[in-house]
Amino acid sequence: MRPRGRSRAASRRVSGAVAGARFPRRLRVLANSRFRLLFLATLGSGIGNWLALIALQIDVYDRTHSGWWVGALLIANILPAVFIGLLLGPLVDRLSRRSLMIGSDLGRLAVFAALPFLDSAAAIVPLALVAGIGNAFFRPAVLAGLPNLVPADELPAANALLQVVDWTTTALGPLLGGALVAAAGPHLAYWVNAVTFAVSAALVSAIPARLLQSERPLGRGRFADLAAGYATVRGSRALTCVLLAWSIVMVASGTVNLAEVFLARVTYHAGDLGFGLLWAGSGVGLVLGGLGAGAMIGRDLGAAYVRFLLVFALGIGCAAAAPDVWVGTAAMALAGLGNGGAVVANITIVQRGAPDRVRGRAFTLIMSVNYAALGIAFVAAAPLTDALGARWAYAAAAAVVGCAALVAARLVAAEGFDPQLAVDEA
Repeated sequence: MRPRGRSRAASRRVSGAVAGARFPRRLRVLANSRFRLLFLATLGSGIGNWLALIALQIDVYDRTHSGWWVGALLIANILPAVFIGLLLGPLVDRLSRRSLMIGSDLGRLAVFAALPFLDSAAAIVPLALVAGIGNAFFRPAVLAGLPNLVPADELPAANALLQVVDWTTTALGPLLGGALVAAAGPHLAYWVNAVTFAVSAALVSAIPARLLQSERPLGRGRFADLAAGYATVRGSRALTCVLLAWSIVMVASGTVNLAEVFLARVTYHAGDLGFGLLWAGSGVGLVLGGLGAGAMIGRDLGAAYVRFLLVFALGIGCAAAAPDVWVGTAAMALAGLGNGGAVVANITIVQRGAPDRVRGRAFTLIMSVNYAALGIAFVAAAPLTDALGARWAYAAAAAVVGCAALVAARLVAAEGFDPQLAVDEA
């Protein structure tokens, strides 16, 4: 018999506490069975994204041997993330977030189930654009719904775990994609990718929709809904901080990404192995920074954000001055540490600074501006690196991140920054 006087909700809380005791403190949020489903769905979807990107690039290159076609594919993959936030962000708040995630997975499943039957790059690139639309909706829906799924005190840890998943899939996905394509061609990779999206959709469907969304606002028209999202970001000092500071950071990130191969091969004379070492150093730093961010964010979110940006700038600057690839790899690990912590802080600021009814619009708008800044950086960094070399490109990137830290420090210190107050007032 069930003990008298104890409600089912109380029993669940006791069970959750017992389950939570089995996990280390930073992983205790995994005791939440609903969060575990979202965690695993994000893992499957992330592996699918990166596996697909490698397979698609190899497929298009083999068919065309054209840099223009490969460039068109990459643009098709990133372009939806820019325009959806600027034009369709309200859908993340107005529609069921669970349905939006499932629809994104099923749409990408359909794309990759169709790709093995296509025989030209002209047909592949439009389908890659459709897959990019699914990518652009899935992540904002996850991040906007997460604060409703986990307790407020576990939100930084949950964000950190999802980011670690994202960075892990960034490494595993391309590795798996390259291995599959090398073994059996891109078609097998496409089918495996379709399966990852099917698994992700099944996992998300097991999460009750009400746990990802506290309210679904009535639409007042597309432009009015967009204006409400813009007004939310513009009227919140916390959201404005992320919009400005991280857009500045993205300019530096684009410069580092473009110049990294030149730093490894030309400046350090370390060849392809050196290039891999720099990537590995950054990846290790990202994971460590993400895992360690929760405690600092819990103590003082704004101060932690500024400190992580300063560490990011210091790491890039050290890589610019490093005498060889080994010191450079350690410097990039330091940069990754700051970058990883800052990303988790970014997400937490937006989640706490935007009410649930407009949180999806806040995320999509900020991400759109960030991606636009990244695109501009790719264009501007090429002539800078050619003219001055990778060391000076890295030094410039370090200075840019330092400027972002100053902007963030100014906004964090200003009255009205506290993002949780913004949610409480709303």
